[in-house]
Amino acid sequence: MTSPTEPVTREPRPPFSREVTSFVHQRNRLTDGQRHAWERLWPVLGHEVADLVERPLGYDPQAWFGRSAPLVLEIGSGMGESTAALAATAPGTDHLAVEVFEPGLAQLMMRIEAAGLANLRLLRGDAVVLLRSVIAPGSLDGVRVFFPDPWPKRRHRKRRLVQAGFAALAASRLRPGATLHLATDWLDYATQMHEVCGAEPALEGGWVERPAWRPVTKFEERALIEGRPIRDLLYRRRPNGRDNDHG
Repeated sequence: MTSPTEPVTREPRPPFSREVTSFVHQRNRLTDGQRHAWERLWPVLGHEVADLVERPLGYDPQAWFGRSAPLVLEIGSGMGESTAALAATAPGTDHLAVEVFEPGLAQLMMRIEAAGLANLRLLRGDAVVLLRSVIAPGSLDGVRVFFPDPWPKRRHRKRRLVQAGFAALAASRLRPGATLHLATDWLDYATQMHEVCGAEPALEGGWVERPAWRPVTKFEERALIEGRPIRDLLYRRRPNGRDNDHG
């Protein structure tokens, strides 16, 4: 397996441009509790993606967690409800959560502190930049993308995260046998996920039943109330990373 501190030089083909991002930067107002959590906990639990790009040797999960363990990346942790619950139920696995929404990261730090979690660290910034420029190929045991922004308007769909370039990039960062797990409540986005991941030669998999271990969040409950069924997709990196035979 490639060392997590080894400089990343190989790009998956085709390269994934970030001229159009899947998020919009906003001025985020923290509550008093979130601000206090940020001031106390971010220096201990958090890392800026931009800083890691500038100082690649600063990315060292084994040093961050104080051990060598399977490593899972969650992209878009939101307010952290599901992220914290999953980390709590898998103490033998280390978890990285990347998010741009500061109140969400602050709330997740509060959850980490309340639960006494030692296996969860946070990253603020662009997940694609993180995957492309920081995380080494073949170093992740899982990537999770739960309920990414659906950008439902047709003219905005180019902003969606899960496109062909992302599927190739995420697959390249997984070790053989590791998984890419996606979930969405938007049918056309689920269809797009199925198409682009199914076309990626390094991945095999497809639709799966909702796993019992994935926590039901308030967001998911609201989607169900509003009549949007949840769809899960699970893909595994092929042992040799090629030979797409989905049929």
